[in-house]
Amino acid sequence: MKTLKYLLAAALLFCAASAFADEGMWMINTIDRFLEKRMKAAGLKLDSRMIYDEEKESLSDAVVALAFSCTGSMISEDGLMITNHHCAYSDIHALSTPEHNYLEDGFWAMNRGEELPVKGQAIYFLKKIFDVTGEVMRLRDSLDVAAHPMAMRRVYRIIEDRYARFYEGQGELICSSYYNGNRYYMALYQVYPDVRLVAAPPVCIASFGGDTDNWEWPQHKGDFAIYRIYTAPDGSPAAYAPENVPLHPKKTLKISQRGLRDGDFTMVLGYPGRTNRYASSYAVEEIVQIQNPVQARFRKDQMEILEKWMDADPEVRLKYADRYFGLSNVQEIREGEIYCYNRFNVVGAKRAEERNLQQWLGDSDLLSRMERKYADVAEINRQVVYFQETLVRGTNLHRYANALFRGDTAMAARELASLDMRVERDLLRYSLDRFYRYVERGYWGPYLTEVYDRREGNVDAILDDIWDGHIRDALTSCRIVQFNEARDRIEAGESKASLEREYKDAVYRMKQAQRQPMYPDANSTMRITYGKVCPLAPRDAVTLASKTSTAGILEKVNPDDYDFSLKPRVRELLEKNPGIPVNFLTDNDITGGNSGSPVLNARGELVGLAFDGNKESLAGDTYFVEEMNRCICVDIRYVLWILREYAHADWILDEIL
Repeated sequence: MKTLKYLLAAALLFCAASAFADEGMWMINTIDRFLEKRMKAAGLKLDSRMIYDEEKESLSDAVVALAFSCTGSMISEDGLMITNHHCAYSDIHALSTPEHNYLEDGFWAMNRGEELPVKGQAIYFLKKIFDVTGEVMRLRDSLDVAAHPMAMRRVYRIIEDRYARFYEGQGELICSSYYNGNRYYMALYQVYPDVRLVAAPPVCIASFGGDTDNWEWPQHKGDFAIYRIYTAPDGSPAAYAPENVPLHPKKTLKISQRGLRDGDFTMVLGYPGRTNRYASSYAVEEIVQIQNPVQARFRKDQMEILEKWMDADPEVRLKYADRYFGLSNVQEIREGEIYCYNRFNVVGAKRAEERNLQQWLGDSDLLSRMERKYADVAEINRQVVYFQETLVRGTNLHRYANALFRGDTAMAARELASLDMRVERDLLRYSLDRFYRYVERGYWGPYLTEVYDRREGNVDAILDDIWDGHIRDALTSCRIVQFNEARDRIEAGESKASLEREYKDAVYRMKQAQRQPMYPDANSTMRITYGKVCPLAPRDAVTLASKTSTAGILEKVNPDDYDFSLKPRVRELLEKNPGIPVNFLTDNDITGGNSGSPVLNARGELVGLAFDGNKESLAGDTYFVEEMNRCICVDIRYVLWILREYAHADWILDEIL
């Protein structure tokens, strides 16, 4: 026992001593000498030009965005692309029917003819990215964007149209802001719309542990799915057509089956969605005190309504699986953020940073103006959150009601077919009850005020009236414009948003003046983050190892709990193979949008897919807690094992290995 204890202590000391992981999602095209030196000190065995090079083949050529909601990577010369199952969830759900429930049963094409076309998906390949700061700033000044904030959309349209003429036929151009508008870059993407599903394990493999294990460690998820990208016969992007052929990508990732040890270098390339790391303490305080508590509480209640119906009826489960999946993910994030913001005193930490900023600013009253403004608008912002969480997103009835209003009976019928009106009635009742309870009467609008008074505040009677032909009246009676007008009156010329922009600009200028390395907030553009495999010590006297195996799945199995149930054949295979690696931990800095990102070793080989973070890292959108930040990854060896032993998809293995 003593030997084991000393070995564990030595391993933890090694991880601490080799803590080269940087906070930061660094721009893929701006890997400078400083960053490359730190990455090589951490263990990188590649020249940085092998990671990104717009002139030559590089690793970034194999990394793609799935409509900028997730990340994927190319793993075969015939267009196979791997990502997370939860990134493909909506596509799998849309392809499923009661007769062919690909969520519950999985999907495995056994040849190219069996691959399923996916509607509405688009895969983006980054071709190049270049600086357009000077041009954008000149346009911005000429259009007086400071006085007309919406004019920034026109600036983007003008600059994108200008370069579109030069790059005509070469792809799609997107201009993005970095460092709070202090830098602007243009990205050129090649976009492929013909995408077909090739492989997806059943949810009992892909999402084993379900919501219970979400954002937790240890986990045991086989969270992967495989698509194939198709092109026109001449290799150009094209909409789906039977005669299309598989894409031959510029670069594919080599798969490594060697595995990793604690302390081994890892890097993640991907498309992280949004962070707000340079937000003020006042912005974070608003999230903690106003936004997150309402979202977490209301969405948890809505999930309970869905669960009741989903547990009672398999058809309802299929209809609402995708909505429940999205609802639960956000709910757990909001709950986890509250926990982390309080545990790590994020507001206090940012206030300490602001004392340094104030010293650098000198006599500026920026921080005191921000404090007053956030206090002034706190109540109207709370009202907006109540409105949005009830009448805006509390039900799925808006499109159905609008189709009826337009007289589009065909569209209304399609929307109705996607819903269960018993479920929607329960959701609407909950939303009305919370709306009337928390939103001030002055914002209700004419219909909701009239029916409330006529029915003397009886929510069930109000619901009966609304259900009898007044759904659209109820959903449009209260409008966001009413809240915006009230906020404008309170802000009186100097908005909270403008002060937050001024604050972030001051932070940027201070860091520039002090020559501090600074990465821009995530904005759905390609980034690189590096770190290492390491364990997690989430609480006092608790240390969790960095890897899990199939033995852990068998320890958790519970046939009476949907999240932890297994198909008989899956369980049988696991009992014969209790030591297969499943998931592992790194300290790479990731956020939403990184799901499906390739996790690469020091030689740039694919060793896993990023799919989750740990609960203790959920302050990460606004504040990075270095000792707690972890990225949860599915081991590529588990993916290969599932393809070989469960799916018998040898033709896929032959293509990717």
